[in-house]
Amino acid sequence: MDLGQIGIWRIHRHGTDAVPEIEALGFRTLWLGGSPSVADARPFLERSTGLTVATGILNVWRHEPADVAAERAELAREFPGRFVLGIGVGHPEATSEYRKPLAAMRGFFDGLDAADEPVPRDDRVAAALGPKMLELAAERSLGAHPYFTPVEHTRLARERVGPDRLLAPEVAVVLEPDAEVAREKARAYAATYLGAQNYVNNLLRLGYGERDLADGGSDRLIDDVIPHGSPAEVANVVRTHLDAGADHVCIQPVGNGPLPLDDYRALAKELL
Repeated sequence: MDLGQIGIWRIHRHGTDAVPEIEALGFRTLWLGGSPSVADARPFLERSTGLTVATGILNVWRHEPADVAAERAELAREFPGRFVLGIGVGHPEATSEYRKPLAAMRGFFDGLDAADEPVPRDDRVAAALGPKMLELAAERSLGAHPYFTPVEHTRLARERVGPDRLLAPEVAVVLEPDAEVAREKARAYAATYLGAQNYVNNLLRLGYGERDLADGGSDRLIDDVIPHGSPAEVANVVRTHLDAGADHVCIQPVGNGPLPLDDYRALAKELL
């Protein structure tokens, strides 16, 4: 399965209208955010001809692994080589069932393996931030899909997953030349994640301080996690993730509405 180096990350509830353009521009993979189910991926596969579609991510608290494996097998038969099952535990603020995330992920992997039609290791990826989850992703799946992380995390994640596992970080970007306007848009997007303990803990591990996390995020943190500027400037930051060890970067343009076709076009021109 060839994901290409650059993909698009997009909330699945925003619909399929952008799919033909994304594929025509040359992006190889579309990541569906917003805790999609396997069934939610079907319209995106049907709307495209060769695009790989990945769940980024299916929330393990909301699904049974046997059901997920069966639904994934059906998609694999209908759209061979075009669907990647991304799974993850999300963050504790999002679900009342949250408990021992590492054990929950191991258990879900066990369920996928024990299903009547198991999900092959190389057809699934895992959301991972901390060292132990990164190691589990490398052990039990194609690799890791980190979210809301700076380049330094990509560097450290590569060390954890090893040289042969997929590393596919999401990178939110703001295509806006005015730095203050761009940071305002970035902070509006970042608010959810700066209120989520797993993302906060990850940033603290990376050396950011409490002041960086306060008041919507310091300029330093916002600039590191959500690069902004001209298409060329943003593309340069995306390339630093590749240089730091990413195999594939899932770009999520934010701040310009739910259908940022101009952003997709500008990024494709710089990166594809």
